[in-house]
Amino acid sequence: MTAELVRGQNHPVSHSRVEIRVSAGTPVLALVSLADEQSRFSGDGILAHPGAGSLPGIQAPGELAERHALAVDLDAVAADVHRLGVLLVLPPGGPVCFGAVPASYVAVADPQGAEIAGYTLTGLDAETAVIALELYRRQGAWKVRAVGQGYAEGLGALLADGGLPAAEAAALAAAALRTASRAADPVPVSGSPYAGTPGPAPAEGSAPGGGDGAAAPPSGPATLSYVHPRRRTSAEPPEPAPPAAPAPQPGQHPAPVAGDASGWSMEERLYNQVWGMFEDLARTVAAYRSAVDFADSRMDRELDEALSDPRHRLGGSGNAARDTARARRDELVSQAQAVLDRDLLQLTAECEVVEPALPASYARWDNPVWHGHRMPEEGPLALRLGDLHLPERPGLRIPMLVRVPLERGLWIDNGRTGSEAAMAMDTDRLRRIAMDMAVAYAVRLLAVHPAGRFSVHVIDAAGAGAASLAPLVRAGVLAGPPAAGAAGVTETLARLTRRVDLVQMALRAGAPEDLPPDVDTAEQLLIVHDFPHGFDDRAVTQLRYLADEGAAVGVHLLMVADRDEASAYGPLLDPLWRSLMRLSPVPDGYLADPWVHHAWTFEADLPPQGSRVLEQTLDRVAQSRRTTRP
Repeated sequence: MTAELVRGQNHPVSHSRVEIRVSAGTPVLALVSLADEQSRFSGDGILAHPGAGSLPGIQAPGELAERHALAVDLDAVAADVHRLGVLLVLPPGGPVCFGAVPASYVAVADPQGAEIAGYTLTGLDAETAVIALELYRRQGAWKVRAVGQGYAEGLGALLADGGLPAAEAAALAAAALRTASRAADPVPVSGSPYAGTPGPAPAEGSAPGGGDGAAAPPSGPATLSYVHPRRRTSAEPPEPAPPAAPAPQPGQHPAPVAGDASGWSMEERLYNQVWGMFEDLARTVAAYRSAVDFADSRMDRELDEALSDPRHRLGGSGNAARDTARARRDELVSQAQAVLDRDLLQLTAECEVVEPALPASYARWDNPVWHGHRMPEEGPLALRLGDLHLPERPGLRIPMLVRVPLERGLWIDNGRTGSEAAMAMDTDRLRRIAMDMAVAYAVRLLAVHPAGRFSVHVIDAAGAGAASLAPLVRAGVLAGPPAAGAAGVTETLARLTRRVDLVQMALRAGAPEDLPPDVDTAEQLLIVHDFPHGFDDRAVTQLRYLADEGAAVGVHLLMVADRDEASAYGPLLDPLWRSLMRLSPVPDGYLADPWVHHAWTFEADLPPQGSRVLEQTLDRVAQSRRTTRP
């Protein structure tokens, strides 16, 4: 039986040889894009189109037609290709947009001709190019997902959104569309919706891939970025992959294996696997919500039709019509719930396998890995800040990882206006938890970097954070005592500002090693507590400078502050707030994923109550520093 997919829903593909069928109400080009695990295009052979011939495992698409059938051999697809996108493109001179033509239908069929899954592209409007379906690898198996992501600017915008430079995307789009043009002249490279640079397109996390999304102020969502550059080069041999799971029984999911994503090291594979879990949960829940919305809207439409039909006003037939509409709605919701439960069960099983295998930089504080932790020889790929979850399954937590070195600063909100949970908490307790959170991040950063390769500075002008800072002070791992008073604020900011200036000048001169001997070349973290106490206008300007310029040269900012208390500075501080990633010390739903923009609840990762894991970790950091000190 064919699985009728809704946007965002996925379905397993149990056959290696499949046929992609396209049925459109107007002549279209059917193309196939080839992308990596982060949905990015790079290199040659990224687009199967009529003028390009066949690619490994993919039959060359035919020219302009209302119906297409493309043969795909998934076993023959190159190992570095993780996503095959089925693209539909309107030709130049044809209909102006997909909203003006009948809805297209795309399906995946098995070798015997039976359809495995199908998707009807509804809800399109001004789009001239659309990603209809994608076939993607997941835990060693292939799945199909209904995407339905369209681009009003055309194929050039779609390709550029996948990582191609604008000029290269425009040229490739022109080559693909040339076969569809009835005129002898080539398709323009610019000035047309088929070859232009991308305009506002559906968000795709700089994927975990592109770049970071902008941080929003506390009242709006910020976009998470789960993209990272490869830390190792292609010249280095990858570490051995984990043993493959036993082949699943027919109709069952493969058994999850920790580290089965792509990558040159286990750390990178686990990072990519967490990213894949994050995306799968986002899209699975999106499909469920979409199905429920469809069921509700169809029931409302059927109820309206029943009430407007005079025949249903007599003899009780109106009640029967209403009961039938509600029964249909309940059946659709039940089917959607069954699919959701199936996918959540698989993701839960994967989490149970992945969580114990995470390295210290990714692991919760209650993970046993911290009991045997030793200082590493190289820095981490990413850092865990906490967990993310959705209301459909609060117990299914996805680690929130950010790349290291930090590309943007962090702002821990210790004010009571951020959320209902913050409003319900005592002010002093909220401020203490926020500072404990900052200290936990500092300890984690110190512990997952080689000894002496990370320094932590603290500004606590009023001394209000002394209780939280006590473990750091007692272990002697800070770069200096916490700065107090206006004089301490001025001295600390001046020292770090000087470091940023000197490193920038050395890099511009092409001599990064020519630095004064008193400049600490280690990565630096500045924790600012109780801002703006002790700050004058000059100090605020220096703080903004560190936030804007520091990360690029190894000086990172972590602020623990209440925005309302800093409102006296007015718009002067707005660029600072926008440049930082807001984190909440209490559970709060303000972060959005880069795919479907769910509001995810963030919960910070703090050591368990009564645990000494923080102190033990600091003891190891201090001991390692003493043994490596010249």
